[in-house]
This record gives sequence, structure tokens and C-alpha cells, in this order.
Amino acid sequence: MMINEIDGVDWESMGHAYGPASDVPGWLKGMASADPGVRNEAFNGFYNAAHHQGDVYPCTAASLPFLFEMADSPATPDRGSVIGLLLSIGRECLDMDPEGVYFTPDGTESRAHVDALAVIGGRAEAFVRWVADPDQEVRRPAIEGLGLFLDDSARAVEVLRSLLPGDGLVERLLVVKTVATVALQDATVRGAAAGWLEALAGDTAQAPEVRLAALVHRVRCTPGELGGAVVPAAVGLIREIAPEETGGDDDASCRAGSEPGVAAGSAPSSGVPPQIAAAFEDLERHGRVHAPTTSVLGALHTLLGDRVLERSALLAEQLCSADPGVRYDAIRMAKELIGQWRGDHSGLVVLIAGCLLPEDAYTSAAAAEALGALMPVSEPAREALAAYVEACRAEHGPGVWAARERLVRRAHQEAVRALAGLRDLRALPCVLAALDEGTDAWRAVQVAGHLGGAAGDLTPRLSKLLAGVDFSDASQSMSANALVSALRELGDPAAAPALTTAIVAAVREEQWHTAASALKALASFGREAAFALDVVRPLADAQDVTVRAAATAALWELEGDAAGVVPRLVELLDIHENDEAAAVLGRIGQAAAPALPRLRKMLAAGYEWTRVYAATALWDIGGDAEAPAVVKTLLTAWAENDATSNHVLACLSRMGPAARPALPQVRKELTHLRRSGRFRSVPHDEELQSACRSITARP
Repeated sequence: MMINEIDGVDWESMGHAYGPASDVPGWLKGMASADPGVRNEAFNGFYNAAHHQGDVYPCTAASLPFLFEMADSPATPDRGSVIGLLLSIGRECLDMDPEGVYFTPDGTESRAHVDALAVIGGRAEAFVRWVADPDQEVRRPAIEGLGLFLDDSARAVEVLRSLLPGDGLVERLLVVKTVATVALQDATVRGAAAGWLEALAGDTAQAPEVRLAALVHRVRCTPGELGGAVVPAAVGLIREIAPEETGGDDDASCRAGSEPGVAAGSAPSSGVPPQIAAAFEDLERHGRVHAPTTSVLGALHTLLGDRVLERSALLAEQLCSADPGVRYDAIRMAKELIGQWRGDHSGLVVLIAGCLLPEDAYTSAAAAEALGALMPVSEPAREALAAYVEACRAEHGPGVWAARERLVRRAHQEAVRALAGLRDLRALPCVLAALDEGTDAWRAVQVAGHLGGAAGDLTPRLSKLLAGVDFSDASQSMSANALVSALRELGDPAAAPALTTAIVAAVREEQWHTAASALKALASFGREAAFALDVVRPLADAQDVTVRAAATAALWELEGDAAGVVPRLVELLDIHENDEAAAVLGRIGQAAAPALPRLRKMLAAGYEWTRVYAATALWDIGGDAEAPAVVKTLLTAWAENDATSNHVLACLSRMGPAARPALPQVRKELTHLRRSGRFRSVPHDEELQSACRSITARP
């Protein structure tokens, strides 16, 4: 067998993402091991190093003959994963420039992607054999590989069409998709493929999922023919899909699943902040697919693009589907649509809220999480969230936040967090219980700041938690910063002593970012935190520039001595903390006039953010005399980078009539369908639109 020749390859002369490729032969041998643990480690090692983030190195190309041999051998325990690896390598190669020269991590020129494609193309006949294999785990990746790598497109389409009568729904959908892929690659078969897909879409003897796939991929072949009849046809087919029709032994993994049942409050690995552990869990969860038609519907949404009304109608049907998997995956799609496009999304929000069902914690958790991410657009879901939270408490008791059943716990927590995000005090009992009992308290901390009406209850608890942070342990910094942020948002000066103590501890342990955040929170209380001046004043000369800037800003807020802080702030304009310095100078107003010459020079900076900070401060200090230069600078920066838009509009809003020259650009912003603003987040964009409407409404 060829695998026995693996040690004859000079792997040491090749490299991968982490150094010499001498470990590649061990991974290749491990893939053929009878031990599942060894196989898993081998595949992970290869993907992480020899195929790192899709990269193709000389060692990746050199592995292909051995991978093909393993995939062909009945003795290989997991042939499907081997073919999946071949497919991944080949797909990445196709996405690379065939004329391009790439470089390995050590700087060596490489055209390994060309070499790899040559090997895969020379052995593409293997995919024809594999699509007829008795093992469905072999057939599935082979179907896509056949469409991508077989040179004879007409033959590829013929073989693929012959597979359609198969029993597996997932495989039939793959066949339909792959026929369209071949047609897109080769115009000579496009007409015939499109005709076959059109006939298939109208064949009532086929399952509705197959007809839906044919409908979508027919349009995918000729996107210019996307007419108004496609969405109504798709909606009709979605209505025909029923859970029993998508069941079967080949798509169990696509059904709405569950999560491991672990005890409440189970701790992450030592040294790993719970926020990080949860982020990885979320990443894995968001990658799941629960219905065979999800990729088909995703492709249709991509084709529809900015046709938001049609996409909303499609999503409404998905969210009402009789198939729980279709409904579940529609939540994510609806979240993406609302997050990317403007419009009246109240109907979709109500339908997402309709997925908050106590008997289905898995789907409820996804719905609540989506609603929490869509603030403030999720306002129409307020009563549904409150009802769900109360239903959970009624069924599982007041301690449901820490329920032992993981799904019940997560669904309840997400609903409480979403309700708190709407500043609804009906979330308060659950947040207080979490803070008092400690189970997943960090999740409650993240939303506690929204409940300003209950600052009297929350501030003492958050302050106590902050006092318990060990600042010598860097892994606790995320928790410390979240507590500081919540206390700042609550705006209760009673937190000032705890913040002052935290500043001292953070500085002592050189936790500069946390110290700066706590200084900013302390400054937000103004003169009511003046008792902390003895701690703050020395930090205005701190070695760390972030702390120095925050302390200087705090000095102004705590004692209001412009003469003492303006020179320091002008010095800070020349460093990367110029945003903080400019903002404080603006708040000082006319007393910061000595900074005007330096701020005017900053209007010529190359970095648009620096120009925005300077222009904003110029207006706040100099007023009407600076208006022409300020407006011009703000509009130019906005045009260069729409992430500056919220800052720009906040200043234009303060300028009143002086901002009149900006009206055309402000009005134009309101015509955009796609969300903009910093990070294109929903809250930022909603705030941006509100500012635009306020400015344009002025007489």
C-alpha cells in the first residue's frame, strides 16, 4: 500500500503553519487508526497546521495521494472524513488565483495550490466511484467533489442526475445544488441543467424540499431571471414541508437537537474566563444546521439581496413552518436580515417572539438570544419575553436561573437578559437572584446596567462583587471590566468608593485597562466623587498613557479646574489617547480655548477619526466661528468611513442651525436601506437614524 511509502517523503524540507511538516506523516497514519480518539486528534492536527484556516502548503499537496488511497480503501474506518478533507483542500485551491504565487509562513514562494489541483483533477474519477458507495458518509462529500473536480461537465451532470432517485433527502438536495454548481462553472451545460432544474421544480411527485431546492438553484444558474414569482412559489413549498416528511435515518443530525445536560454553574477549565468559554460554546452552537432546506433558503436570501420586503415575507413563512428545524434556523436568518437592513421589522420580531415556548427550551433560547441582540428593534417582543420569564419561574421555581437542566437554564437566562436590555424591571428578581447566588452571575452583570430604575438594589451587589475581584489574576479582568461598566451605566454615586478601591488595586497590579475604565466610571459621578481626588491626582502622571488620560479627564469632572487640566489635555492630543483628551476639552468649553490652535492643526490629520475628535472639540469650544471648518471636516470623514457617522451626527445635532450645510448628506443617509454606523450594529444604526430625523426635522 502507498501509505507504507509515507516515510519516504522528505516532509522535513516542507513546512506548515507552525513549522516543519515532520508531524504530517503521523497525522496521515492516525487518520487510518482504528481508535476514534487517535483519528480525531490526527484530523484536528492536520486541519490546524497543514490546512490551517484553509491554507494549502507543499506538505498539503504532498499528502493528497495518501488521502486518496485511504479514501479508496474499505479498511479505512472513516472514509467520509478523509473525502471531506480532500473536498476542503480542493475547494480552497479553486478559490485561489491559479496564476498567483503565494508564500509559506517561512517566506518561501509556493504554488502548492496549483500542484494540489493537478493531483485532485488527475484522480477525479474516484469521486464517480464514491458517489455510488453504500456508505452515505462517503457519498455526501463525494457528490460535491464530483461537481467541482470532474473535467467532463456533461458527464458530471449525467452522473449527478442518476443519483436523484436515492432515498436520502440530504443527498438529493446536494445533487440539485451540485448540478447548479457545474452549470455555473461551465456555460456549455447551463441551458440543459437549467431546464432540468425547472422541470424538477414543477414535478409534484417530488418532495417539496427537492422542488424548493430546484426552484432556488434554477434561479442561481440565471440570477438575472429572478422575478416576482419566485418568493410566492417558495412560500407555497415551505407550507408543504411537514416534520414527518423530513424525518429519516439520513437527516437526524438536521433536526432540532439538544445540549449536554450538565450541572448548573459547572465551571470552565481553570484559568479560562467564563465569558470566553461561553463564546466558544456559542460559536459551536451557531454553526449547527437543523433542517435540510436551510442552505437552500440561505441561497435564496442571498439571491434576493436588498429585496427586504420579499425576504421578510419568506422569513415569516419560515418562522411559521410546521417543521421545527425550519423554524429554528429561520431565527438566525431573521436576526441577520434585521441586523443588516433597515425597515419596519416589527412583524418579524413578533414572529421570533412567538418561538418563545416553555415546552421547547432549545428553540426558546435561540429566539431570546436573537431578541437580545436586536435591541431596541425588539421592543414589540417585550410582553412575550416577560411572559416567558414568568412562565419559567412558575414551572421551574424562582431558582430557574440556576436550573440543572442546561437548556432550561440557558433559555431562561437569555430571556431575562433580553428583557433587561429593554430596561424592563420585570427582569430584576432574576438578575438579583443571579448576583446573590453566584451561578452564571457574569451573565447578569452584563445586563444589570440597563436597569437604572433599580440602582438602589443593584449598586451594593455589584460593588461587593467588584471588591471581591483578585486583580493579580489576569483572567478576572473581563469580569472586573463588566462590573465597572455596569456601575457606570447605573449612574449611582454610591458606587464611587468601590470604584476608587478598584482603581488602587488595578494600578498596583498594572491592570491598566481596568484602571482606566474605573477612572472613567468614577468621573461620570462628577463632584460627588471628589473624595477620591487623592487617588486620582497622582495618576494624571501615570506611566501608562491610557490611565494618564483617564485620570486627567477625571480631574476635570471631580474638581472642575480648567486651568489645571487644559495644558495636560493639550499634551495628550499628540498621543493615541487624543479622543479622550478632545472629548474632555469639548466638555470644558470656552475655558479650553488655549487648545484651539492645536485642534485646528489636527483637522489636517491623515486619520479620519482624529479629525472627527478635533472637529467636535472645536465646535464645543469655539462655537459658530469654527462651524464652516467643523462641518466640512465632519462630512469628509463621514464619507471616508461611515463608522464615524454616530460621532459626526452627535456633533451636527448639537450644532443646530450651524449644521445646515450638512442637510443634504443627512437626508441621503436616511434613504439607505443597509444599516450603517459603527460596526453596523442595530443600536448604533437606530441611534444614527434617530439623529438624522431630528436634524432634518428642524425648521
